[in-house]
Amino acid sequence: MRNKELTVIKPSTKDEMEGKFHDVKGKVKEKAGQLTNDPGLEADGQAEEISGKVQTKIGQVKKVLGK
Repeated sequence: MRNKELTVIKPSTKDEMEGKFHDVKGKVKEKAGQLTNDPGLEADGQAEEISGKVQTKIGQVKKVLGK
């Protein structure tokens, strides 16, 4: 039998991964809003994209500080 190893993700890496996910998700929402002429969806996408970029930066800062 194989031993199952648990992979532990550092909080800084998790923040970066989640931030990138929200950044991409926001870009998709923004583009969908543009294509469907839905300003609300476009604005939601822009807000989520900014939120993702902030979360990615937080992860990078945590990495530098060693957290």
